[in-house]
Amino acid sequence: MIQSMTGFGKAIGQTSGKKITVEIRSLNSKGLDLNARIAPIFREKELTIRKLVGGALKRGKVDINIYAEVTGVESAAGINMELAKAYLEQLEVLSRETDTSGDLIAAVMRMPDVIGSSKNELSEEEWHFLKELIVEALEKLERFRVQEGSSIANDFEQRLIEIEKSMKEIEPHEQQRMLTVRERLLKGLEGVEIDSNRYEQEVIFYIEKLDINEEKVRLANHLKYFRETMKEENSGKKLGFIAQEMGREINTLGSKSNYAPMQQHVVQMKDELEKIKEQVGNTL
Repeated sequence: MIQSMTGFGKAIGQTSGKKITVEIRSLNSKGLDLNARIAPIFREKELTIRKLVGGALKRGKVDINIYAEVTGVESAAGINMELAKAYLEQLEVLSRETDTSGDLIAAVMRMPDVIGSSKNELSEEEWHFLKELIVEALEKLERFRVQEGSSIANDFEQRLIEIEKSMKEIEPHEQQRMLTVRERLLKGLEGVEIDSNRYEQEVIFYIEKLDINEEKVRLANHLKYFRETMKEENSGKKLGFIAQEMGREINTLGSKSNYAPMQQHVVQMKDELEKIKEQVGNTL
């Protein structure tokens, strides 16, 4: 099943006088690129968090944001007052200069290093709670990816149908193309004495070089293989390779056609294939 590399998941929970928010966002990327912004109280677990998220998402440019917001008196003792005041002063200036308003205190509490832990070590209970939130956010992100993947799959199918349609629309022009080629060769030899048998052999040889049946068969096979691969997991890279092979056959069709009515359909196939390639780039 196709999944998009684009996704977003968010989970919020309350524990030990703190409101914990986990946000995980992913975009398309050739490999796995993890960026993490983690509240100081959880920073000692950053490597473990990266492994947990990376193992679940495999590929994509992934941003992990974990916030800890004070909600109780117990955690208030952990506020870095000097840093909080500095942030607040800057936000007040920004608010005046941009003529915007909002809950500046809440914004300050989300800033890096404003909230500290009054304990030296993160408790197992808090770590277990955070892991549950991370898993919840990952599950939501995966559902998002599956939903987007379904839309991509539908788009792929429509593009493949259009390519097949263009292939069929080429067929009625093939015989006329051969007649046109033959007439052009004859016209070029007007007034010249030639061996008719030899000439016929040369024409047949030339026309055989312009035959596109093999390219059509290979392209049809690639289309079939593309559809089969769409049902596999993590098939984005493989679909990209198949799309490249499809492009080679379509380009050969275009170079061999050498006949305007046929080339118009080849151009249409190229256009549909380019749209497929764009979407493949966002496929897991």
